[in-house]
Amino acid sequence: MSRPLDGVTVIDFTQVMLGPSCTQALGDFGADVIKIERPGSGDLSRRGVLAHTGEDNPVFLSLNRNKRGIAVDLSTDAGRSVILDLLRDADVVVSNFRPGVMERLGLDYDTVSAINPRIIWAAGSGFGPSGPYAHKGGQDILGQAYSGVMKRLADPEHPVSIYATPIADYTAGQHLVQGILLALLHREKTGEGQKVEVSLYNSMLAMQMQEATTRLMYDQELNWALMPLSGCFPTADSEIVIVGAFKPNPLRDICAALELPDLSLEERFSNLELLKENRREIRQLIADRLKEGTSERWLAALEKHDVLCGPVRSLAEALADPQTAHNNMIIEFDGGSGQIVKTIASPIAMSQVAPEIRHTPPRLGEHSRELLNGLGYDTTRIDELVASGAVQ
Repeated sequence: MSRPLDGVTVIDFTQVMLGPSCTQALGDFGADVIKIERPGSGDLSRRGVLAHTGEDNPVFLSLNRNKRGIAVDLSTDAGRSVILDLLRDADVVVSNFRPGVMERLGLDYDTVSAINPRIIWAAGSGFGPSGPYAHKGGQDILGQAYSGVMKRLADPEHPVSIYATPIADYTAGQHLVQGILLALLHREKTGEGQKVEVSLYNSMLAMQMQEATTRLMYDQELNWALMPLSGCFPTADSEIVIVGAFKPNPLRDICAALELPDLSLEERFSNLELLKENRREIRQLIADRLKEGTSERWLAALEKHDVLCGPVRSLAEALADPQTAHNNMIIEFDGGSGQIVKTIASPIAMSQVAPEIRHTPPRLGEHSRELLNGLGYDTTRIDELVASGAVQ
């Protein structure tokens, strides 16, 4: 099967999540992703999370399929020479170091494009390549905090807290995918390579485009979570979420489902502005009623009246959901040494092509000899590089 990115070679200096989520997405659809790591330690995410360490770390395994790996010591002349040889015929080089690191390594855009004018030099960072915060390390939680995302609460009475899923890393990683694909299309038309840059900060600002435009134009707060008829409510046995919107009179339909009098007939709840003013009261009335029945009962009643609703699931429950299986969102493959990797599949479904597992997440330096051989290095030279520690 022909894949969209067959023939595209990506030299991948990335680690942790922003960059690896980008390069894995490219690898899923055919790109030959060559992961560059430090001898002895490798990607920071190899060091383990929770009780897991080393090669079986689920964080590393979740982000590094469809890549070949080589471990190179970039502090040595021999190691840098290997990297330059890899870059001469590559299509894309991706990094997510702090600004200035690729320059210090001698792998800045000007240097790389001088030996390969068609290269697409792509970088993700915390705040961008310049500006007052450029020197700061890029980290998901900082992206949430600096961009205003962390302080935009579903309930103003709740304490400010970290969002538990790394939304800044993932969003910036997928923006980096977009930029690389756009640059590949541009090169197809013009023959020109170029620089592509994204940041956690910019991606989090972009995620808030509706809210930011409302603030910039009208100096008003737009918070979808504060809509009076939407929210998470406890029932007798769990929690459900209701979205009271997109209908001429959602309160009337909610009341019908909950077997309440039509509260929309009361003056204080008769339009959206009044509902906002009396948000606490209307939500308390709905909450009190929902506590009298089970989630199953209320969801069935709300769906009968075409009110948007659903259960509030844990991740474990979502993974076990039949819709997850139907969508083929969990994949399994042999990760080597008899270990079966279970992880999340690509969320992209296409009618003519499908992602496939061509390479399991690489062991540190797993493909070093194979890649050096592909560059034309003979066995003697490869042995010398390994013996010197320039390559693992």
